[in-house]
Amino acid sequence: MGFIRKILITRSKKDELFYRELKSILGFRPVNLNIYKKAFTHRSVKNTDKAGNPQNYERLEFLGDALLGAIIASYLFKKAPSGNEGYLTQMRSKIVSREHLNELGRDLNLIKFVTSNIAKSKFGENINGNVFEALIGAIYSDLGYAYCNKFVYKQVIKPHVDIPKLEGKITSYKSLFIEWCQKEKKEFIFDVYDDTGNSSIRYFSVKLILEDKIISKGRATSKKKAEEIAAKRAYYAFQNEISKNK
Repeated sequence: MGFIRKILITRSKKDELFYRELKSILGFRPVNLNIYKKAFTHRSVKNTDKAGNPQNYERLEFLGDALLGAIIASYLFKKAPSGNEGYLTQMRSKIVSREHLNELGRDLNLIKFVTSNIAKSKFGENINGNVFEALIGAIYSDLGYAYCNKFVYKQVIKPHVDIPKLEGKITSYKSLFIEWCQKEKKEFIFDVYDDTGNSSIRYFSVKLILEDKIISKGRATSKKKAEEIAAKRAYYAFQNEISKNK
């Protein structure tokens, strides 16, 4: 039977390499490689099916995002029986945060599979999390919920979900800093400006000003990231004072 199967399944060398690398990441055999290829196709390629529908990772990303949230919610529901809705929602948000998803996609080096008409050096950080979610959507489309659940347990829950540690994890230093300033009635400003310099990539810099004094700075490819970097540095500068109000 195995011999017959080998005869029936003929792949190009490129597809065979993709199959083996994918199998190593998943921990099980993918069946329909075309679904996974779509999960790593950027919209800049402008692929469409016969009906003219776009064939890229964005729809699979949407599906994977929903599945990941549901699997994590189910796990937390069982593991934290005393947690109320707000607690469970907060914990799930920490696990599926954009920063964490980007880290997961980056650790698996999923970007190496991405087909695009844009240079990979031009991609933002979020491409890593986007294709990670698209991969989850592809697994579900190819093999169903059980395999999707198996993959999430292997790559997300088992290595990264420690409930006591997650309870103390800070997901937004900016929110924490703003909350502290409001409680203490301190005036602050996130002064954001373009800071591209000689780079072809657009950068933003931010000065975090607390009561007319610059206390930290941040620089990143988005305003949100730059503000978060500055807020994180400010948090550690004022950690003892901020911790008293938590």
